Amino acid sequence: MPVTEAEVLEALRPVQDPELHRSIVELDMVKSVDVAGGQVRVVVALTVAGCPLRAEITSRVTAAVGGLAGVDAVDVDLTVMTDAEREALRNKLSGGAAGAGSGHEGHAHGGGHGGQGQRLGHEEGRTNPFMADGSRTRVIGMTSGKGGVGKSSVTVNTALALAKMGREVGILDADVYGFSIPKMMGIDQEPVVIDGLLVPPVAYGVKVISIGFFVEENQPVMWRGPMLHKALEQFLTDVYWGDLDYLVIDMPPGTGDVALSMAQYLPKSEVFVVTTPQAAAQRVAQRTAYMAKKINLPLRGVIENMSWFTGDDGHRYELFGAGGGSVLSEELGVPLLAQVPLVPALREGGDVGLPVTASDPDGEAAQAFAALAKEIDNMGPARVFRPELRIN
Repeated sequence: MPVTEAEVLEALRPVQDPELHRSIVELDMVKSVDVAGGQVRVVVALTVAGCPLRAEITSRVTAAVGGLAGVDAVDVDLTVMTDAEREALRNKLSGGAAGAGSGHEGHAHGGGHGGQGQRLGHEEGRTNPFMADGSRTRVIGMTSGKGGVGKSSVTVNTALALAKMGREVGILDADVYGFSIPKMMGIDQEPVVIDGLLVPPVAYGVKVISIGFFVEENQPVMWRGPMLHKALEQFLTDVYWGDLDYLVIDMPPGTGDVALSMAQYLPKSEVFVVTTPQAAAQRVAQRTAYMAKKINLPLRGVIENMSWFTGDDGHRYELFGAGGGSVLSEELGVPLLAQVPLVPALREGGDVGLPVTASDPDGEAAQAFAALAKEIDNMGPARVFRPELRIN
């Protein structure tokens, strides 16, 4: 008995776009299905003509339909969405990103980065999804008093550890002047713009957006405060984040404009202070912690990095002193959540885009990040917003 069009559509429903990670049926990418005996022809519309994953989409559709009883051959024709169809897709993705519970990560076809002169594509009127009613996302700000304490490494590996727990995670690289997250995550894929909506690339199950996608590697970013403020706004409102459990933000060191912008755009943010064991780092880290309190962002805990080095003899060598994290946590009245050892794989992984949490999951450093992720997850949000409660 020949297969029906309805059966073909049902078989295609689990097929996901390899970059959008959502059903091609749900995204209205399947334009037609024609059945002629054992021959089935499926027309799929891509967002742009130069989609680099055309072959992968063809393979997935062929496998799904070819497995149906009564199907002898599958012909997949790829076409391109019209401007109106792209706008409809953008609206569909924007709706999912506003906290309505799409539960999927996203990407799209085509290029988005182009080096100097690339604009972020802000579109007026778009809302901040992380402040929308019903948003479940916890916003984690990783901050430090100064550079050189491994804050970005902590950000990356904590995010990966949370993702390994089955959480939906994104990283926003807000360290505009010293962006490093794309390289540390091994991302050479460019973000894509669908009708003004940026779709972040995904690595190790984590979505990533960074100013590093819009400037050349050796190009300095020379922006004053208002530009930083606008960039952060666009990274929140013009990016298809999906329905995240966690948005982990790699903050710039110190007490500058980005922290003030976070207080305005992300008042639900939770601040975690990264320091190293020596007293000098601990004293500088105090300043960013006190700033968080002054701008009414809840300070949740201290993370001590480079706590010790374990030699081949099994002895722990405290190369940068000891006790800084404990002293800081006591002074701030928050817990010391983790002590991360100094291991060569942690530094090497950041250089080559292979985070230690992925490359050596059973190692000492990865285990420390796994424990940290569980601590953060078990803490629950600092503030519970109840949109149904109103003051009249």
